[in-house]
Amino acid sequence: MSLPETFRALSDPTRRAILDLLRGRPLSAGEIGAHFSMTGATVSHHLAVLKHAGLISDRHEGKYIYYELDLSVMEELLAWFQRFLDQKGESES
Repeated sequence: MSLPETFRALSDPTRRAILDLLRGRPLSAGEIGAHFSMTGATVSHHLAVLKHAGLISDRHEGKYIYYELDLSVMEELLAWFQRFLDQKGESES
């Protein structure tokens, strides 16, 4: 995981909305694109950024590619943030 890539991916509201959509179930690029007023190329760009950051993965089924959340990077981020919260709690004691 590269923190700059992850934060760059998460900094965009459209990419965060895509992650929210994928919380429910894996979706194809077309299903994702139906929720936005943007070109297919723009949706593909957002998906590529999320995939490169390790936030989503894809799987091929016939002629379709389905995208789903990859929570391992988010778990790493939460563990990283938790260290700061734990340290703050220790210093307040």
